[in-house]
Amino acid sequence: MKRIVITTMTTLAFFASAVAQNQAERVPAKGFAVFSATGTFHPYEFTRHAIGDNDILIETLYAGICHSDLHAAWDEHTAHGINGIYPMVPGHEIAGRVVKVGKNVTKFKAGDYAGVGCMVNACGHCTFCEMDKEQFCENGTTFTYNSIDRYHDNEPTMGGYSDNIVVSEDFAIKIPANADLKRVAPLLCAGVTTWSPIHFSNVKKGDKVAVAGYGGLGHMAVQYLVALGADVTVFDITDEKRADAFRMGAKHYVNVNKAEEMKGHSNAFDFIISTIPSEYSPLVYARMLKYGKGEMTIVGLPETAMINAADLAMGGAANRKVYGSLIGGIKETQEMLDYSVEHNIYPEVEIIKADASEIDKAYRNVQDGKVKFRYVIDMSTIK
Repeated sequence: MKRIVITTMTTLAFFASAVAQNQAERVPAKGFAVFSATGTFHPYEFTRHAIGDNDILIETLYAGICHSDLHAAWDEHTAHGINGIYPMVPGHEIAGRVVKVGKNVTKFKAGDYAGVGCMVNACGHCTFCEMDKEQFCENGTTFTYNSIDRYHDNEPTMGGYSDNIVVSEDFAIKIPANADLKRVAPLLCAGVTTWSPIHFSNVKKGDKVAVAGYGGLGHMAVQYLVALGADVTVFDITDEKRADAFRMGAKHYVNVNKAEEMKGHSNAFDFIISTIPSEYSPLVYARMLKYGKGEMTIVGLPETAMINAADLAMGGAANRKVYGSLIGGIKETQEMLDYSVEHNIYPEVEIIKADASEIDKAYRNVQDGKVKFRYVIDMSTIK
């Protein structure tokens, strides 16, 4: 009996020690979270999973604010089967410095700059993963926040509005040492989201192209299209950004609320990219595509934009191609970032402090279209 008691106590002590060690290995983090769809941001302390053999720990230096962060925080994607998981730390545009690496890591060393975009894991062996399209993983992509991480005990992922992140080296992006770090973070979403379909549609020099919606995504699309030598027209809802569009190389600018400016664009464009994040009619732009060859990609995520199937055939959009595009794979994201840094293509950003009230204010301005063109949180100012 005495031996049984001693053995039981030893076993319990072992498991207690193992649990304590596991908890000690978890990485403490602090950031800013919303606690409901109608809530505001508040400071939030939490822990991240332990640094695995293939993981790196990144000290977050800058975190971009994407319009889709608003949709997620406000639980506006329920129509697509995506529900908010609270408390939620948003942010999938992350640039920082590697401070620790797992024993099997070869891609990074401490001191390197690294970034994280919209996803942090995927199965690695399905059809899409083998095509370097991890965002379409057939076994379920783990996104950077508001996602269940089945690779780490089904815990909810927490994003970049925080002082650090732990991620597999396979899902981290190498940031060149000469990059303008404060402007890199939005490239990891806005950059690749526009870069990917532009190259999928093989846009080339001399093509007549249009960018619908001239915000965080739209101004990146303009820069990539101009760099390719395309003839770029910008469509937006006000005159406020007209000068900015011309400064970035656009040849034409159309205020869609001015009827006279909307005339004369039918059958005009080889390629259109729609970045519009709010209610609109995609067919208005599909009709502007060249008959038989024009392609339109939709990368904005409005909740209410609708396409009537009958109108595709009878509404003036027949024999034009319309498709959606979702971010880009890790390989493509690295290619985009390397190209952007080499060609000095960056988002125009407004840096804000890591403060809950500042983030709330930024969200309101993004919602109202009052930012040129991307907010970036300086996470080094977190208290």
